[in-house]
Amino acid sequence: MDWWLLIQAFILGIVEGLTEFLPVSSTGHLIVVGDLIGFHNDGRVFEIAIQLGAILAIVFEYRQRFIGVACGITHDPKAQRFVLNLLVAFLPAAIIGLLFIKTIKYYLFNPVSVAVMLIVGGLIILWAERRIHQARVHDVDDMSLLDAFKVGCAQVVSMIPGTSRSGATIIGGLFIGLDRKVAAEFSFFLAVPTMFAATFYDIYKHRDMLQMADAPMFAVGFVTAFISALLAVRTLVRFVANHSYEIFAWYRIAFGGLILLSWQQGWVNWELPA
Repeated sequence: MDWWLLIQAFILGIVEGLTEFLPVSSTGHLIVVGDLIGFHNDGRVFEIAIQLGAILAIVFEYRQRFIGVACGITHDPKAQRFVLNLLVAFLPAAIIGLLFIKTIKYYLFNPVSVAVMLIVGGLIILWAERRIHQARVHDVDDMSLLDAFKVGCAQVVSMIPGTSRSGATIIGGLFIGLDRKVAAEFSFFLAVPTMFAATFYDIYKHRDMLQMADAPMFAVGFVTAFISALLAVRTLVRFVANHSYEIFAWYRIAFGGLILLSWQQGWVNWELPA
């Protein structure tokens, strides 16, 4: 058993779980940290496994909500509207992803591109937080189809690594009038169909790369991603009730700036597309 590989899986599982639902870009952090610790063992397939752990953390945390929706989908208008809102919000990223994801991955899945988007996203968060925010939607069930569609359009931007899916949807939600808690919770709910679809599509696409010998590595990453994502979600929901996202903006700017500085000075030989 390769203990260093298991340690790498443990590190990346924690990175995925802690960053997936925070507005700091999980994909960006996985690219940077994976490059930094030299993780190149079918990285894309491994990323699929640990994303599944993070998704299931959301399902577990909001299990009562999902069970209620599943039980009421045939007769409860509120449950039907919730599902329809998720579907409408999911579609923009699904369509754009099928059309352009290969191009995005080829040109932008590298640490330097991530660093640039971390900084740009941080500046956008600062701007969003310092404008006057007038909330008109105070419960997820009060969202309209148009609200859901707008959040879905914001999610499209997150396909650029370093942007952050949760950051794009939460800040997008604030822009259209959702209050902080609603924006965060709808972002979590939207992650479930979005990430499940992406995960199972990638599993099918990379099925030939799955090997039983990698099971221990996948298990370590999956479990650590699940636990750390659960902690991150519970912490974020409490945090956003009374705080702005500025701390995440400054973190993004500092982290992105450090990556660019290390690249410019030659301290780290970051991988770039050929």
